[in-house]
Amino acid sequence: MNKMILLRLTLLAGALFAPLAGRAHTPEPLPAEERAQLLAEFTVDLKKWDAEIAADPRAVEAYSHRGDAQLFLGRFSAATADFEKMIALDPTQDAPHWRLGIAYYLAGQFAKSARQFEKYHSYDGGDRENGIWRFLAQAKSDGIEKARGEMLVYTHFDREPFPALYQMFAGKKTPEDVLAEMKRRGLESDENALFFGRYYAGLDEELLGRHERALELVSEAVAGPLKGGTRAAALPYMWQVARVHFDVLREGKMTKPE
Repeated sequence: MNKMILLRLTLLAGALFAPLAGRAHTPEPLPAEERAQLLAEFTVDLKKWDAEIAADPRAVEAYSHRGDAQLFLGRFSAATADFEKMIALDPTQDAPHWRLGIAYYLAGQFAKSARQFEKYHSYDGGDRENGIWRFLAQAKSDGIEKARGEMLVYTHFDREPFPALYQMFAGKKTPEDVLAEMKRRGLESDENALFFGRYYAGLDEELLGRHERALELVSEAVAGPLKGGTRAAALPYMWQVARVHFDVLREGKMTKPE
């Protein structure tokens, strides 16, 4: 990549996020240069998929990939539009489309988000992570107590640490209970478990109005070992979601539940 372009993007990233740093004492999870690198890579991807869609406006996969790029650039409404378009072109994509649920959530369309995760539950009834997102969306749209009363039911074990996290969102454990349990059981050595434990504990803190602790935990999730390298294509999808979610939380754009 042209060094001058990367330098400009680095300066832009610094300019964008420096004012936000004063709103909280939470450490920035990514250096400005790494942010700029990701921004540059997803901008290149966006142009690629723009060109493919211009050549074939019915290219379902191109809308899928462009929607991801939009999401990772923080353009949530554009991401939902691309994901909705791919479903319009191929309705079989609707129920499995958990990514649209996340895009709706980050765009502040909480009722639509909850409905999308309900659809996914009919497609895969064993994924508690989906149930967590459905709970989060409903808590934002209808309030925590109603959402807890209507949490999706799971009867089979899911991967760690999701059973404990599900109990946390149900109000049966605190975020600190979950993190302490993970440490006691040695789950902190599992980079995936550590990432999800911190990320979702942070989202529970955010729901409960403990904003500073929420930012701290989500920042730790993003900065943790799951990140590994810095190339966009090699980074896990949910890590990218947590990265942009941290920015949304820090900017205070999430509405509070009733």
